[in-house]
Amino acid sequence: MKIRLLSAVILAIALGGCMVGPKYSRPAAAVPPAFKEPPPDSFKESDGWKAAQPLDQALRGSWWELFGDPQLNGLEAQLTSANQDLKVAEARYQQARTMIRFNRAAEFPTISAGPSLGSERESGNQPFKIADFPASGNFVLPFEVSWEADLWGRIRRTVSAAREEAQATAADRENASLSLHAELAFDYFELRAADAQQRLLDDTVKAYTDALRLTTNRFEGGASPKSDVSQARTQLDTTRVADTDIGVQRAQYEHAIAILVGKPPAGFSLAAEPLNMQVPAIPVGLPSQLLERRPDIAAVERRMAEANEQIGIARAAYFPSLTLSGSAGLEGSSLLNWLTWPSRFWAVGPALTETLYDGGRRRATSVAALAGYDGAVATYRETVLTAFQQVEDNLAAVRILEREAQQQRQAVGDAQESLELFTNRYTGGVDTYLQVIAAQTIALSNERNDVDILRRRMDASVLLIKALGGGWNASTLPVT
Repeated sequence: MKIRLLSAVILAIALGGCMVGPKYSRPAAAVPPAFKEPPPDSFKESDGWKAAQPLDQALRGSWWELFGDPQLNGLEAQLTSANQDLKVAEARYQQARTMIRFNRAAEFPTISAGPSLGSERESGNQPFKIADFPASGNFVLPFEVSWEADLWGRIRRTVSAAREEAQATAADRENASLSLHAELAFDYFELRAADAQQRLLDDTVKAYTDALRLTTNRFEGGASPKSDVSQARTQLDTTRVADTDIGVQRAQYEHAIAILVGKPPAGFSLAAEPLNMQVPAIPVGLPSQLLERRPDIAAVERRMAEANEQIGIARAAYFPSLTLSGSAGLEGSSLLNWLTWPSRFWAVGPALTETLYDGGRRRATSVAALAGYDGAVATYRETVLTAFQQVEDNLAAVRILEREAQQQRQAVGDAQESLELFTNRYTGGVDTYLQVIAAQTIALSNERNDVDILRRRMDASVLLIKALGGGWNASTLPVT
């Protein structure tokens, strides 16, 4: 008996290193040697610009500090500690980590104890009675041990799958953090752009008020018709409407920022401060580095590895399972003899189980696991392609908008010069006020467009940083 038991244990240990199913290797994805869209000239001319290297610290961690806005830095810090969506992502990660310990428990024996006390009296009139035993006791203190030998790697693959899911969940947490911080920066620049538009329109309302006073004085002096007064008043009223309307947009962005930093909108406000800053130089790096710098790519890659483990788990079901079990304890008929040496008992032995027929369940599970892996590979490759698209889109936006901003500044200067000329000619009685109105409209439109282009440049820079992964690197994933 002991020889057979020892042989079974040796066999289990010898086969313990076996593992059925494919070994995981990351599938290839389409990675270009370089980005199609070049960075803007301001990036290349900046002393701080260079191709990002694995140890580059320029775009790492608190990337929003590149913009040099203390208030934005403070808001981002509040988001890190108070945002509820981040807390949800952290809770999901902790839950996934716990599942590793849950699945790893299957690698160890299960030990249980079930003491029981009982007393029984048999009927004196029962049929086929052999002897007269009217009463008996049963006192049992058993200990049972059961352990499944992981012959084919099913348990090890289950633990690995749980570990890879935890890593994927950690990447999800980092992706949520990156998205939320980027959304806050985006909303912040939108709000500051609204402040800039508000100041521009406030100043324009004052200028148009002066213009209305001028036309009124000229009308009262008989130098201009009443239509000039009507046109000036219409221009002023129209601008006041646009000035008031900016408040709606600003309020909405302020409320959105309040929610992101974990505060109710009623208890949060930001003082007006027009957008006026430079777009920072952003280290772009090589396309091959993007695969390691995007948390969403890391998440789908880890789930692809998890899907590969599921193939091995499904294949292990075709092979027999070996369970080693044993029990030992004390059993007596009374408290007096329960804990004595003759009351001991034990039993030990292996059990080999093989499913002979299951109606195609194992085959269906295996096919489903293969299909799940194929789907995970396709998701991974699509995520990589989308990442490259986002980088290219925002590189193009940053570069083109930089050139457009230069052109727009020239247009603003020309419009201001034209407005000054027409205003002087109207004051001198050479031109009608209609030409002044047209020049005012063109000048205001160009000034507002100048503010809007700066807003779009700041937004594109935030989206570019997000597309590059915000300085995150897959090497920071927890080993779990």
